[in-house]
Amino acid sequence: MTDAAELRRRTQELLAAYPPGETDRLDFLGARFDAGLAWVHYPEGLGGLGAPRRLQAVVDAELAAAGAPDNDPRRIGIGLGMAAPTILGFGTEEQKRRFLRPLWVGEEVWCQLFSEPGAGSDLAALGTRAVRTDGEEGEWVVNGQKVWTSSAHLARWAILIARTDPDVPKHRGITYFICDMTDPGVDVRPLRQITGEAEFNEVFLTDVRIPDAHRLGEVGDGWRVAQTTLMNERVSIGGMRIPREGGMIGPVAKTWRERPELRTHDTHQRLLRLWVDSEVARLSGERLRQQLAQGQPGHEGSGMKLGFARLNQEISGLEVELLGEEGLLYEDWTMRRPELVDFTGRDAGYRYLRSKGNSIEGGTSEVLLNIVAERVLGLPSEPRTDKDVAWKDLAR
Repeated sequence: MTDAAELRRRTQELLAAYPPGETDRLDFLGARFDAGLAWVHYPEGLGGLGAPRRLQAVVDAELAAAGAPDNDPRRIGIGLGMAAPTILGFGTEEQKRRFLRPLWVGEEVWCQLFSEPGAGSDLAALGTRAVRTDGEEGEWVVNGQKVWTSSAHLARWAILIARTDPDVPKHRGITYFICDMTDPGVDVRPLRQITGEAEFNEVFLTDVRIPDAHRLGEVGDGWRVAQTTLMNERVSIGGMRIPREGGMIGPVAKTWRERPELRTHDTHQRLLRLWVDSEVARLSGERLRQQLAQGQPGHEGSGMKLGFARLNQEISGLEVELLGEEGLLYEDWTMRRPELVDFTGRDAGYRYLRSKGNSIEGGTSEVLLNIVAERVLGLPSEPRTDKDVAWKDLAR
């Protein structure tokens, strides 16, 4: 059985064979994957060694101490946090070997084609259609529109859910695919946000052809596959590992210490409360990661994501108020299409505006409250009149 000492030995062997200061970044990352040190809990040959998930920290600490490069996880977060665990759980062996290595190394960026203009909070109501052709190649032809798609302008691949059977209730007629974003039928258009940037996109799919070999899971079982993606998404958003005073609370605490002339009794009390709430959230995230190391993510990730959104919005509001007139300034309204979201590297105005999206992206706070109520607390479900109605008969 692989233990911490064995992982340290393997990590040192990797560093000796591929010295970080002398090795191309992608070559080093590829060698790390091949050595099973990318995701140690993944199977051998797929970036791991079948080791306990908690031992990943041993590898990461050794590599960080040696100054080894990382795979820029913020840039490829959708691939790492959502696509990879779904492919591992439902993909064929061929799919796992084709997609996981370039995904982890960062050679191929992924995006998520889930939400639609008429199916956001009620995702299972999606209307994008995938129709199977009768040809020998076994293709699916997809038509529809997706929206709120982060990184679609950078992505090589997308995880996609589409309706394959409109004659059954909405949750049962969905199939999960891997979509090639370079297909000529894929049209990515920027959505300019309140920040002035367009990290989001809307994506139009016109006769996009997807081989059946790029289907994840069984036909019609896409909703079950998507639940794996969504649970991992919420864990990756709400359960990120951060140091004390990391995240949004850091810049506010720094301003408080360095600018005593800005302090008031009211802002002092609010900062104390939010600092404590941030520390509770940080420690809760650590506990969630420890639980995750023992098995699959549960619905507790939804609660973490809820807290993440609330805290970010309250902290950024306090920061703007603390800065007074300075808080009304905004550094740059230039239309850009960024590669990642950088909360702490920008000014207070950006943090305030961008955090408004935290209660929408990755599952709206209203939907997550229902999930926590029903699946964590065990409260009765809300009445649903459309549960047994065929999707084609739903009022739209």
